Amino acid sequence: MTALYRRKKFLFKPLTIGLGMALGFSFSLARAHTMPEELETIEVEEDGRGKDLIGIAETASQGEVSQKQFEYRPLSRNGELLEVVPGAVATQHSGSGKANQYFLRGFNLDHGTDFTTYVDGIPMNMTTHAHGQGYMDLNSVIPELVKKIEYGKGPYYAEVGDFSAAGYAKMLTMDKLDQAIAKFTAGSYDYYRTLFANSDKVGDGNLLYAGEFNLYNGVWQVPEDSKKFNGMLKYTLDQHDWGMTINGKAYSNSWTATNQIPQAAVDSGALGLYGSMDPSDGGTSNRYSLSSNFWQYGKNWKNDANIYALYTDLNLYSNFSGFTSGAQGDQILQTERRVQTGGNFEHTRYNKILGFEMDNSVGLQFRHDEIMGLGLYHTRQRQILETVSNADVGVTTVGIYAKNHTHWHDKVRTIAGLRGDFINNDVTVLNTGSGLASTNTANSGSRGKAMISPKLSLVIGPWYDTEYFFNIGYGYHSNDARGTTLQLNPVDGSAAVDDQGNSNARIRPAAWSRGGEAGIRTNYIPGLNSTFALWWLESSEELVFVGDEGTTEVNGKSHRYGIELTNYYKPTDWLTLDADYALSTARFAEIPAGATDNFVPNSVGRVVSAGATLVAPNGLFGTLRFRHFGAVPLDESGTFWAGDTNIVNLGAGYKQKQYKFEIDIFNILGSQSNDIAYAYGSAYPNGAAAATGILKHPVEPRMVRGTITINF
Repeated sequence: MTALYRRKKFLFKPLTIGLGMALGFSFSLARAHTMPEELETIEVEEDGRGKDLIGIAETASQGEVSQKQFEYRPLSRNGELLEVVPGAVATQHSGSGKANQYFLRGFNLDHGTDFTTYVDGIPMNMTTHAHGQGYMDLNSVIPELVKKIEYGKGPYYAEVGDFSAAGYAKMLTMDKLDQAIAKFTAGSYDYYRTLFANSDKVGDGNLLYAGEFNLYNGVWQVPEDSKKFNGMLKYTLDQHDWGMTINGKAYSNSWTATNQIPQAAVDSGALGLYGSMDPSDGGTSNRYSLSSNFWQYGKNWKNDANIYALYTDLNLYSNFSGFTSGAQGDQILQTERRVQTGGNFEHTRYNKILGFEMDNSVGLQFRHDEIMGLGLYHTRQRQILETVSNADVGVTTVGIYAKNHTHWHDKVRTIAGLRGDFINNDVTVLNTGSGLASTNTANSGSRGKAMISPKLSLVIGPWYDTEYFFNIGYGYHSNDARGTTLQLNPVDGSAAVDDQGNSNARIRPAAWSRGGEAGIRTNYIPGLNSTFALWWLESSEELVFVGDEGTTEVNGKSHRYGIELTNYYKPTDWLTLDADYALSTARFAEIPAGATDNFVPNSVGRVVSAGATLVAPNGLFGTLRFRHFGAVPLDESGTFWAGDTNIVNLGAGYKQKQYKFEIDIFNILGSQSNDIAYAYGSAYPNGAAAATGILKHPVEPRMVRGTITINF
């Protein structure tokens, strides 16, 4: 709910698109800086993608999705929350307890390397993570309590720093509930989920509390045996011109993993489509966080701030290649314990200078990750055989930014930003596979980097409810701290080399990206919100620390470009239609050594998403959704391709004020295509010769889930 205040002659919208209380990410439309004359508060229910962002958004590819879009949308897993971002794909190559694999704008984002996500102001991407840089696990989010998700794409936003070259998403959870929620879901393959959530008035504020339990075995030959718990306790005090929240969350999960398997083993019958090379793969993860948000408004200014602290850990056992190392198998253990603290502060003033109305913001952001027992081990059936590396790491990042939003004319506005970031890595290697103290010393140390990232946007219009956008900017993603101090191979103590044979394999603490975008946003047709964007992005280096091996892979400069078309249409109160199309091309600037072409592996070239939701006045509802992605090369030469994936989901039910019954059918057409695929060397079964080929993780088969929701 948003309170609107009327000015003399103008409508003033201090709408905060983004977690304003967290990162101060505000896009303000202040047509006149006269003293506001406050009238009665008008409560307006926000409609997410149906909201008119003309005069507010900074780019054509920016948007918002509200809980109304989730209410009837079948979600088979938490990662699909990000699929509301047009062009984004969330897949899974392991157990459901692990972070999803994400794809957007020609990026194989792995688990989040170039797409950053915040939940109530807490950054979810983990730097120098045991499993991969930017690891982003959304299993700790309760979908029913997500109030809205704001998103943007490209490196054009001064308020967003690390891991955001492809874009960002900001999730904001509910402050209070109109009614308590008691929900139970049961479905195919032993899926069970229970949710209880409620809020009460406590003093002058509202206390929201919730708990979620989820059990799941899945279709896999080795049952997942996933056991997930989420808890949330949030107190909100809103005194109109100032307020605060205190938010505590807890998450715990354990599971047995089903990683990708060789296509050759499926073809030969050595493995079934839902089989596993190593039944002992799996993991455990815990996350506990405490955060506070504060905001204050004056006549022509506002302050936003948040601070947070969290603890998280992970033990992940994975065998991605079978038996290339011999009869003991290729299983590894990636493990860490992490304490993360940080905060964000922003001050904004609404001014009229030389006759031009403008908003000026300055912000400070800081974060420190203390990572303990950051280890990589060779294991067999979860028993450690040998150490590859073990280290304690501290990563500190500080970001400052200034941003100016000026209305030069009723039809012309600019948004100029300048961001500065400093990264410091402190690595202490405790042990390596070489067993040599000299290797530990050589691979320890401190390295830092400072970066300046300018941003500039020009918005022209509106004419006929249509605006035109032109955006340019620089961004970056940090690299794994261990790679920045690496000098010797941790396995044998030899000089570490990159894939080009260079003896110095140390990588920079960060790699820059730069991009541009031109787009259109139109609401010309009543009820239809459409955007079109043409974009380009260049990355200085595709630098990746390979956590599975403990070495650095340098892939060189890359170029990406593409188009995006989004449509959200609500022709009547009872019918909603949406259709999004994204086409991307990703290529290395030069052909990598040993390759015959310059494809970027696992870059998704085509994404289509479409849906229809019907909500009848008598309470009946139904939704049909289609998702397609394809044109996915799996190696630089284009020898292997993943094939197209098409999924259709159906949901239907009946809702009244106090209860709701629904049936969701996932993958209604029974597709057996790939959820994700890779191309590399593997050997299965034991004794088979190692060979390079496709390894795949299929989509889950047709599944039915029924849900009963009671409100009271």
